[in-house]
Amino acid sequence: MQDNTIQNRTNPFFVPYNTPHDTVPFERIRLEDYEPAFMEGIRRDDEATDKIVNDPAEPTFENTIARVDTEKGEHYYDLLSRVSNVFSCMMSAETCDEMEEIAQKMSPILTKHANDITLNKKLFERIKFVHDHPNRELTPEEKMLLDTSYDGFVRSGALLDEEGKEKLRELTEEASMLTLQFSQNLLKENKAFTLHITDEAQLDGLPETAKAAAAHTAKEQEKEGWIFTLDYPSYSPFMTYSTQRELRKQMYMARNTVCTHDNEQNNLEICKRLVNLRRELAQLLGFETYADYVLRHRMASNTEHVYKLLNDLIEAYKPTAEKEVKEVEALAKKLEGKDFEMKPWDFGFYSHKLQMEKYNLDAEMLRPYFQLDKVIDGVFGLANKLYGITFKENKEIPVYHPDVKAYEVFDKDGSYLAVFYADFFPRKGKQGGAWMTEFQGQWIDHKGNNIRPHVSVVMNFTKPTEEKPALLTLGEVETFLHEFGHSLHGMFANTRFESLSGTNVWWDFVELPSQFMENYAIEKDFLRTFAFHYQTGEPLPDELIERIVKSRNFMTAYGCLRQVSFGLLDMAYYTQKKEFTADIMPYEREAWKKAMILPQLQETCMTVQFSHIMAGGYAAGYYSYKWAEVLDADAFSVFKKNGIFDQKTAQSFRDNVLSKGGTEHPMVLYKRFRGQEPTIDALLERNEIKVQHKG
Repeated sequence: MQDNTIQNRTNPFFVPYNTPHDTVPFERIRLEDYEPAFMEGIRRDDEATDKIVNDPAEPTFENTIARVDTEKGEHYYDLLSRVSNVFSCMMSAETCDEMEEIAQKMSPILTKHANDITLNKKLFERIKFVHDHPNRELTPEEKMLLDTSYDGFVRSGALLDEEGKEKLRELTEEASMLTLQFSQNLLKENKAFTLHITDEAQLDGLPETAKAAAAHTAKEQEKEGWIFTLDYPSYSPFMTYSTQRELRKQMYMARNTVCTHDNEQNNLEICKRLVNLRRELAQLLGFETYADYVLRHRMASNTEHVYKLLNDLIEAYKPTAEKEVKEVEALAKKLEGKDFEMKPWDFGFYSHKLQMEKYNLDAEMLRPYFQLDKVIDGVFGLANKLYGITFKENKEIPVYHPDVKAYEVFDKDGSYLAVFYADFFPRKGKQGGAWMTEFQGQWIDHKGNNIRPHVSVVMNFTKPTEEKPALLTLGEVETFLHEFGHSLHGMFANTRFESLSGTNVWWDFVELPSQFMENYAIEKDFLRTFAFHYQTGEPLPDELIERIVKSRNFMTAYGCLRQVSFGLLDMAYYTQKKEFTADIMPYEREAWKKAMILPQLQETCMTVQFSHIMAGGYAAGYYSYKWAEVLDADAFSVFKKNGIFDQKTAQSFRDNVLSKGGTEHPMVLYKRFRGQEPTIDALLERNEIKVQHKG
């Protein structure tokens, strides 16, 4: 008992942080703090649940529904949320073997705890009573919380008998462990491969930035020469620029066969099992397929609408995509001889050559104009132009790594809005890719205080070297804008209930704010605000901007079909009605065949590394990227009409979309901003796709 008391006094999760804006005191948190904080958080959660369940008063919205969402035990902020947010963020951005061991241990415990709440019979009876007999007129936000609370319990098995509930526990606990194992296997496999070059001649074609980054990686590992990895900032330039076909093949095969090898990191059986677990879960809850279960709470609403979108896109884009690929193949034959047979590791290399031939433009030509510090100023400046908000770096706010910057964000009236963290560079223990996350959400506490969010954007941009600052590609500028769009959704949140705030929206709506921001990347008036040569200070020349605009749809149709193919693969797995027994690799090739233009190699596999649909929440939801693209093109067309910096339009977007979170049906929110439902027309127009209408 005494040990616990000492732990309670010293564990930073158990005491007020006493930091600026109550931000996480990373420097005080040790690995041994997580497990006791999780366990105490679970205990307090159980205590809070017992209070609600044993309240002698008749169930009402206030004493049941609102308390389930905002009850923080005796504390104004829930300990379990606090530690879970920090731990999950660190697992992605700053992990280590010990963290992974904690995750393995805590995952089934946390899943069991979540099930204990959603399968609590007395708690559900109270929620059902309020659902069936609301005690008063509810606001739209309260009605949404009531409906999502009730439905959330039903979808988690509250209406099942005891045998069914026990089965559901087994399924969810096993799925939770397998998704964790899937992610850890993928991280280990991706980190295990390196291409070590000691002969400088083998760097032929590579830009200086790629060579410098590889030399830096080698130096970090105390080796001579250059080291390339499967992390995107290393892999992508290598595949685009390297003239060494055999080395491109080596890199391609390494990246596209991860987790298929005969070792402990093989994900093939894990994927098969996850597909079956999710199908069993859906059928246990009365749905025919897992996709039916998921789409009940999506704008798309059913599989027919998803397939209609995917098939409409194939019909609209495939003729153009086929032409694009033929152009690349023709150029490759022109350069290498008519007998040249293009392989997957050649496509990026020759499509880049075609881009140069058509537009005399490539990512490296633009990189000197996209110095990271200036891009940050440009992106913050864009938010200021649109919404009047300002960012101020605050070095008093603790960070979890020296690379991370922390900012205070202030609204146009000068009031404090949020804390914004930015983590830009790859490192050991950090996952690849880019994402936005929250250390703290937004909600109104029981005293009426508007608790403001702490949001973080995490990316993997090429690091600065001794000779050069961090210089981005145009694609990386788009990535920054994308994640920044998510962060605006989080920072502008202004709702009563945390579970409905910020990015807590239906998944085919969540990408609208992020993809909307990407539109600015090629807008001349935006580029003019920050794109200056890092050495000379010269602005990005007009003729280069014109080439950017002209080339914006280069390989767009091919890229669209690639995304559609991933959507088809996702739907193929999650529309299974019977036990899935097929071999993953041949099944994958068949599933996305109608959207594929380049043949796939037999030994490569996407499924085993497709984190989005296996471990990342996009199961039966990958289509939502294209769904959101229809929305973002439609929304941005309003700004194109009224002016891309038009503050009145921006205020409407903030008021009706960004600040509202999931408080109302997303189509209601969107129509309030747009005045009508979205159509695919703006997307087709943006991509210069002409559809042949059948007469």
